[in-house]
Amino acid sequence: MGFDLAALKDAVARHGRVVRVVVAEARGSSPREVGAAMLVWEGGQFGTIGGGALEAQALQAARAGRLGLSRHALGPDLGQCCGGSVVLLSEAWDAAALAALEDEVVARPVAPAAAGGAMPLPVRRLLAQARARGEAPRAQLVAGWMVEPVQRPAQDIWIWGAGHVGRALVGVLAPLPELAITWIDTAPGRFPDQVAPQVTVVPAARPAELVQHAPRTAAHLVVTYSHALDLELCHRLLGHGFGFAGLIGSATKWARFRSRLAALGHAPERIAAITCPVGDPALGKHPQAIAVGVAAQILGVAARRTEDRRKDMRA
Repeated sequence: MGFDLAALKDAVARHGRVVRVVVAEARGSSPREVGAAMLVWEGGQFGTIGGGALEAQALQAARAGRLGLSRHALGPDLGQCCGGSVVLLSEAWDAAALAALEDEVVARPVAPAAAGGAMPLPVRRLLAQARARGEAPRAQLVAGWMVEPVQRPAQDIWIWGAGHVGRALVGVLAPLPELAITWIDTAPGRFPDQVAPQVTVVPAARPAELVQHAPRTAAHLVVTYSHALDLELCHRLLGHGFGFAGLIGSATKWARFRSRLAALGHAPERIAAITCPVGDPALGKHPQAIAVGVAAQILGVAARRTEDRRKDMRA
């Protein structure tokens, strides 16, 4: 988990003063992990620290202006069955406070005893070790200081098509901060009127021409209204390279595509790198069911990639 600076900036721009509530410590079983956060303003919120009684109490405290660190025993205090305990940090943010933030790691004193003092040695060591390894530190409470890496999307997702399935995919995937979504279709009118601010919408009369601009590690979800466009996108993607490519379709459609892609010069083993049908067919053909299956697939790919990077750093 990381400090979602983009979401906080957007919330402050819309609502002025915003309280950010983050899980600073977690012991035993807890609804969310350290670093999970929600943004709270009068009449609304974004994100979650796990729901239930803990979140309801934190929302009430944030709106009442009760800031700082608070410890919660989930069983005795809140009647929850998790059995663990968490420490929450509630902080108020406005435009002036945001202007003082660092770009990569947000480290600040949050315990009263740490206020006004120099950065303690354990925090300096943590940041130095993270820089030496070339990786962001994990979110944690250290010597009265909260240390959080700024959230950077770990996976580029290009969604080709803004029909029912494309819209369902964006609805499921957009809230995940580790994903950077680019959404492409043939005209502005193909997109809904309201799109999440973290999604980049790209209308293009000739969408396939954009493949050359995609990162070669990006995941692509091809769900357009046109089989001819789907085929052209698959052809371009095979020539360009990708981290993952999923195509919506039936077994019959994929058999025809394999034949046509082979005729275009692609080797069978390269064609097999495209996943079709994308998602989990056992969940059904409803757009939301397809989106749920695809989301699980994409998150699995991203998790394996992250673990591979960690293994490489440890080697």
